[in-house]
Amino acid sequence: MTRAICQHCLRPSKACICQFITPLNNKIHVVILQHPSEEKQTKGTVTLLSSSLNQCQTIVGESFTENEAFLAVLKRFHCFLLYPGEQVETLSVEPLTKSNESDKPLCMVILDGTWKKVYRMLQLNQTLQQLPRLQLPEALASSGKYIIRKVAKNNALSSLEACCFALALLEEHEVSTKKEMSVIESSQYQKLLDKFDEFNHFQLSFVPKAHQS
Repeated sequence: MTRAICQHCLRPSKACICQFITPLNNKIHVVILQHPSEEKQTKGTVTLLSSSLNQCQTIVGESFTENEAFLAVLKRFHCFLLYPGEQVETLSVEPLTKSNESDKPLCMVILDGTWKKVYRMLQLNQTLQQLPRLQLPEALASSGKYIIRKVAKNNALSSLEACCFALALLEEHEVSTKKEMSVIESSQYQKLLDKFDEFNHFQLSFVPKAHQS
Protein backbone atom coordinates (compact mmCIF):
# COMPACT_ATOMS: atom_id res chain seq x y z
CA MET A 1 0.00 0.00 0.00
CA THR A 2 1.40 3.38 -1.02
CA ARG A 3 2.03 5.80 1.85
CA ALA A 4 0.25 9.14 1.74
CA ILE A 5 2.73 11.96 1.14
CA CYS A 6 2.29 15.60 2.14
CA GLN A 7 2.56 17.59 -1.08
CA HIS A 8 4.14 20.57 0.68
CA CYS A 9 6.93 19.14 2.83
CA LEU A 10 7.09 15.91 0.76
CA ARG A 11 7.14 13.69 3.84
CA PRO A 12 4.82 10.84 4.80
CA SER A 13 1.61 12.27 6.23
CA LYS A 14 2.28 10.94 9.73
CA ALA A 15 5.70 12.62 9.67
CA CYS A 16 4.50 15.89 8.09
CA ILE A 17 6.31 18.92 9.51
CA CYS A 18 4.01 21.61 8.13
CA GLN A 19 2.67 22.29 11.64
CA PHE A 20 6.08 23.73 12.52
CA ILE A 21 6.35 26.12 9.56
CA THR A 22 6.45 29.71 10.81
CA PRO A 23 6.02 32.39 8.11
CA LEU A 24 8.66 35.09 8.56
CA ASN A 25 9.47 38.20 6.56
CA ASN A 26 13.27 38.15 6.51
CA LYS A 27 14.86 41.29 5.11
CA ILE A 28 18.10 39.65 4.00
CA HIS A 29 17.85 37.08 1.22
CA VAL A 30 19.09 33.60 2.16
CA VAL A 31 20.60 31.05 -0.20
CA ILE A 32 21.26 27.56 1.09
CA LEU A 33 23.82 25.50 -0.80
CA GLN A 34 22.86 21.99 0.18
CA HIS A 35 25.03 18.91 -0.19
CA PRO A 36 23.18 16.21 -2.21
CA SER A 37 23.32 13.78 0.73
CA GLU A 38 21.15 16.18 2.75
CA GLU A 39 18.36 16.60 0.22
CA LYS A 40 16.25 13.70 1.53
CA GLN A 41 17.57 13.67 5.09
CA THR A 42 14.44 13.51 7.27
CA LYS A 43 16.29 14.97 10.26
CA GLY A 44 17.49 17.94 8.24
CA THR A 45 16.24 21.44 9.00
CA VAL A 46 16.39 23.09 5.58
CA THR A 47 12.83 22.17 4.57
CA LEU A 48 11.44 23.80 7.71
CA LEU A 49 13.72 26.81 7.32
CA SER A 50 13.10 27.45 3.63
CA SER A 51 9.34 26.98 4.06
CA SER A 52 9.29 29.59 6.82
CA LEU A 53 11.41 32.36 5.30
CA ASN A 54 9.81 34.44 2.56
CA GLN A 55 13.20 35.15 0.94
CA CYS A 56 15.02 31.85 0.75
CA GLN A 57 16.15 29.48 -1.96
CA THR A 58 17.90 26.13 -1.81
CA ILE A 59 20.40 25.01 -4.44
CA VAL A 60 21.51 21.38 -4.25
CA GLY A 61 24.99 20.39 -5.37
CA GLU A 62 28.63 20.06 -4.43
CA SER A 63 30.34 22.21 -7.04
CA PHE A 64 28.72 25.54 -7.92
CA THR A 65 31.36 27.04 -10.20
CA GLU A 66 29.12 26.67 -13.24
CA ASN A 67 25.78 26.41 -11.46
CA GLU A 68 23.44 28.81 -13.29
CA ALA A 69 21.14 29.35 -10.32
CA PHE A 70 24.02 30.29 -8.03
CA LEU A 71 25.71 32.45 -10.65
CA ALA A 72 22.42 34.35 -10.99
CA VAL A 73 22.41 34.91 -7.23
CA LEU A 74 25.96 36.30 -7.33
CA LYS A 75 24.96 38.67 -10.12
CA ARG A 76 21.82 39.92 -8.39
CA PHE A 77 22.98 40.19 -4.76
CA HIS A 78 25.87 41.40 -2.64
CA CYS A 79 26.66 38.01 -1.09
CA PHE A 80 28.52 36.95 2.02
CA LEU A 81 29.16 33.47 3.41
CA LEU A 82 28.25 32.42 6.95
CA TYR A 83 31.16 30.14 7.81
CA PRO A 84 33.61 30.20 10.75
CA GLY A 85 37.35 30.70 10.58
CA GLU A 86 40.31 32.08 12.52
CA GLN A 87 40.42 35.44 10.74
CA VAL A 88 36.71 35.77 9.98
CA GLU A 89 34.75 38.79 11.21
CA THR A 90 32.38 37.92 14.04
CA LEU A 91 28.80 39.13 13.94
CA SER A 92 27.63 41.51 16.64
CA VAL A 93 24.54 43.57 17.31
CA GLU A 94 25.87 46.39 15.17
CA PRO A 95 24.18 46.66 11.75
CA LEU A 96 26.12 45.19 8.86
CA THR A 97 27.25 47.82 6.37
CA LYS A 98 27.35 46.88 2.71
CA SER A 99 30.39 47.50 0.61
CA ASN A 100 30.51 51.00 -0.83
CA GLU A 101 31.13 49.40 -4.19
CA SER A 102 27.70 47.79 -4.33
CA ASP A 103 24.12 48.93 -3.94
CA LYS A 104 22.77 45.42 -4.43
CA PRO A 105 20.58 43.86 -1.73
CA LEU A 106 22.34 41.63 0.78
CA CYS A 107 22.31 37.85 0.54
CA MET A 108 23.56 35.40 3.15
CA VAL A 109 24.92 32.11 1.80
CA ILE A 110 24.78 29.05 4.06
CA LEU A 111 26.35 25.64 3.43
CA ASP A 112 24.18 22.73 4.53
CA GLY A 113 25.73 19.36 5.31
CA THR A 114 28.03 17.66 7.79
CA TRP A 115 31.15 19.63 8.74
CA LYS A 116 33.27 17.31 6.61
CA LYS A 117 31.04 17.74 3.57
CA VAL A 118 30.61 21.50 3.78
CA TYR A 119 34.37 21.89 4.16
CA ARG A 120 34.78 19.91 0.95
CA MET A 121 32.17 22.10 -0.74
CA LEU A 122 34.13 25.17 0.27
CA GLN A 123 37.39 23.72 -1.04
CA LEU A 124 35.79 22.77 -4.37
CA ASN A 125 34.42 26.25 -5.03
CA GLN A 126 36.85 29.12 -5.45
CA THR A 127 33.92 31.49 -5.81
CA LEU A 128 32.77 30.61 -2.29
CA GLN A 129 36.28 31.08 -0.95
CA GLN A 130 36.33 34.59 -2.40
CA LEU A 131 33.09 35.72 -0.76
CA PRO A 132 33.25 37.95 2.32
CA ARG A 133 32.76 35.76 5.39
CA LEU A 134 31.08 36.25 8.74
CA GLN A 135 30.77 33.96 11.74
CA LEU A 136 28.58 33.80 14.82
CA PRO A 137 29.90 34.68 18.28
CA GLU A 138 31.19 31.58 20.08
CA ALA A 139 28.47 31.83 22.74
CA LEU A 140 25.84 31.40 20.02
CA ALA A 141 27.81 28.99 17.85
CA SER A 142 27.99 26.51 20.73
CA SER A 143 24.39 26.85 21.92
CA GLY A 144 22.72 24.43 19.53
CA LYS A 145 19.70 22.35 20.50
CA TYR A 146 19.85 19.95 17.57
CA ILE A 147 19.16 16.87 19.69
CA ILE A 148 17.87 14.54 16.99
CA ARG A 149 21.09 14.16 15.07
CA LYS A 150 24.68 13.31 15.95
CA VAL A 151 27.02 16.22 15.37
CA ALA A 152 30.81 16.45 15.30
CA LYS A 153 30.86 19.05 18.08
CA ASN A 154 28.72 19.17 21.20
CA ASN A 155 25.94 21.75 20.95
CA ALA A 156 26.77 22.47 17.30
CA LEU A 157 24.12 24.42 15.42
CA SER A 158 21.75 23.17 12.78
CA SER A 159 21.44 25.19 9.58
CA LEU A 160 18.13 26.54 10.85
CA GLU A 161 19.58 27.77 14.14
CA ALA A 162 22.65 29.32 12.53
CA CYS A 163 20.50 31.12 9.97
CA CYS A 164 18.02 32.45 12.55
CA PHE A 165 20.80 33.66 14.85
CA ALA A 166 22.60 35.43 12.02
CA LEU A 167 19.48 37.07 10.60
CA ALA A 168 18.42 38.32 14.03
CA LEU A 169 21.81 39.98 14.58
CA LEU A 170 22.08 41.33 11.05
CA GLU A 171 18.60 42.81 11.02
CA GLU A 172 18.98 44.61 14.34
CA HIS A 173 18.55 48.19 13.14
CA GLU A 174 20.16 50.03 16.01
CA VAL A 175 23.45 49.54 17.81
CA SER A 176 22.38 47.84 21.00
CA THR A 177 23.88 47.21 24.41
CA LYS A 178 21.84 44.03 24.70
CA LYS A 179 23.60 40.69 24.75
CA GLU A 180 23.41 38.70 21.52
CA MET A 181 21.05 36.10 23.00
CA SER A 182 18.68 38.86 24.14
CA VAL A 183 18.60 40.16 20.58
CA ILE A 184 17.71 36.67 19.35
CA GLU A 185 14.96 36.20 21.92
CA SER A 186 13.32 39.54 21.07
CA SER A 187 13.49 38.97 17.31
CA GLN A 188 10.86 37.48 15.02
CA TYR A 189 13.11 34.44 14.57
CA GLN A 190 12.54 33.25 18.13
CA LYS A 191 9.12 32.01 16.98
CA LEU A 192 10.78 29.66 14.50
CA LEU A 193 13.39 28.60 17.05
CA ASP A 194 10.57 27.67 19.43
CA LYS A 195 8.96 25.62 16.68
CA PHE A 196 12.35 24.02 16.05
CA ASP A 197 12.32 22.73 19.63
CA GLU A 198 8.92 21.17 18.95
CA PHE A 199 10.24 19.76 15.66
CA ASN A 200 13.08 18.07 17.54
CA HIS A 201 10.75 16.34 19.97
CA PHE A 202 8.37 15.41 17.18
CA GLN A 203 11.20 13.68 15.34
CA LEU A 204 12.28 11.93 18.54
CA SER A 205 8.81 10.44 18.85
CA PHE A 206 9.65 8.20 15.88
CA VAL A 207 12.84 6.90 17.50
CA PRO A 208 12.56 3.82 19.77
CA LYS A 209 13.33 4.83 23.36
CA ALA A 210 16.12 2.27 23.51
CA HIS A 211 17.97 4.30 20.85
CA GLN A 212 17.41 7.72 22.40
CA SER A 213 20.44 9.13 24.20
